[in-house]
Formats: sequence, C-alpha cells, structure tokens
Amino acid sequence: MSTDGFSVRTMRRQEVRVAIVWAEQERWNPGIHDAEAFYAADPEGFFIAELDGEPIGSVSVVNYNETFAFAGLYILKPEYRNRGYGSRLFAAGMAHAGDRNIGGDGVLAMQEKYRTRSGFTLAYRNIRFEGAGGGSEPEGAVDIDGVPFDLLIAYDARHFPAPRPRFLEAWIRQEGTYGWAVLGEDGGVVGYGVVRRCRRGYKIGPLFADTPKIAEEIFLALSAQASSGLVYLDVPEPNTAAVALACRHGMVPAFETARIYTKAIPDLPINEIFGVTAFELG
Repeated sequence: MSTDGFSVRTMRRQEVRVAIVWAEQERWNPGIHDAEAFYAADPEGFFIAELDGEPIGSVSVVNYNETFAFAGLYILKPEYRNRGYGSRLFAAGMAHAGDRNIGGDGVLAMQEKYRTRSGFTLAYRNIRFEGAGGGSEPEGAVDIDGVPFDLLIAYDARHFPAPRPRFLEAWIRQEGTYGWAVLGEDGGVVGYGVVRRCRRGYKIGPLFADTPKIAEEIFLALSAQASSGLVYLDVPEPNTAAVALACRHGMVPAFETARIYTKAIPDLPINEIFGVTAFELG
C-alpha cells in the first residue's frame, strides 16, 4: 500500500470475472466464460488496482513461456483516469513479464503512449469484422474433440509466439464453445478454429489454416453454430485472404486494434492466421 492509498496486487481467481465485466462496459464484448480460460493461462498474471481498498483497475500480463508474454485487460474506471494510477498499474503488470518479449493489442488512440512509455513497436492492425451467423456445415471439417490434443498443440504453436497448452485446453472446453479442424492425408492438422458465445453474438478465434480454402471450410462450420446471432472475426490486416474471406461473407469492419511488441516482431506465418484468438490474450 502506498502513502496515497493506492496499491496493486495479484487477482484472486474469482476477481478475473470483475475485469471481464469492466471489459464489457468498455464494449469489448468478451466471451461469457472467458475468465476461467484466461486464468488458466497464468494464474499469477492478473492484477487489480485498489484505492483505499476499492477496486479501480485491472491489467493482465500472461507469461506463456520464458521468452514471451502478452498484455491485456488494461482498464481503469473512467473516474480515476488521467491521475497517474493507470501508469502505475501498467508498470506493476509489466514487471511480471521480466525480460520477455511482450505482445499486446492496443486501441489505436493509445499507440503513441504505448510507444513512448513502454517501448512497444507497431507490427500491424487487427480488424474486427461483424456479420450474421448461420448457414450449414460443410463436409471436411471434424469436431475438435476427435483430434489428438498433442497434434492440436503442435499446430497452434506454429501460429503463436509460444506453446500454450494450459490455456488452449481450457479455451476449447469452455461452456458454449465449439471447435472444428481439418486433417490432412497424413492425419495431421492443417487448420482449426474455435467459436464461443460472447456478451453479444459469437466470436471466432483462433482460426488458423494452411490455405484460404481450408480456412473457409472451418469458418463456415464455426459460423453455422451461431445461427441465432452475430459472428465476429478478428483479422490481421496483412492477411489479405482473411480480409477477403470476411468481406465475401458479408462481414463489415466494427473495431480495430494495433498488434504491438516490446521486442522483435515474432516470425509467424501471417498468411495462415485468419482469426486472432482473443485481443486480451493474443
């Protein structure tokens, strides 16, 4: 506790839900059951700021391995902004990552502050597309429950800066979530995706695939699970095939973030990343 009553501490498990509520109030439209999957990724990586014992802000800095972390859920209640509390909260969270390369998805208006205060470098924009769900499931995609988990982890690690088995195990099994994959002739994974219920509609993420055709098969299978609502897909702008996929299915841009890193931009096959997992955790 500081002399002005401000303090930052690690969140308890149930307090991650508080951050999810705040994210909804910011109109970020988190998943209904995101809290448990987020917490599973790194139980020590979620922080809450308090002023005289009252929770006023949150930030997460999830350590995936010894070299990579991802920051998100950086929220301060509106009445406490521009008073220095946010920077102190953010610094406490960043300290958890140590010397790791830290990624994040920041709102565009904050880019200059992230660059000057924390040394983040812009990699590219992510565009959230919105459209109607529904349709029929195509042949070719299989339920993710029938795919050996080790194969799924290996494929996921090709498309993310670090292996994330604890997170992924919780992510694909949360309530209201559906996953589909496409297998190659040798039985290996050549694409997979997940769709989950959110406060508004459904979000697809991740969506990784070797080719645009495979990505479309998985997209259609996932979208079919959301027959009664909107569907969202967060697309890396440099993947022009992913942008084209969203537009071809009548989706329109609804929101943007900037993918940023404190060190080198990870060398990932961006042309195979059709949908970001979650802006909060990468």
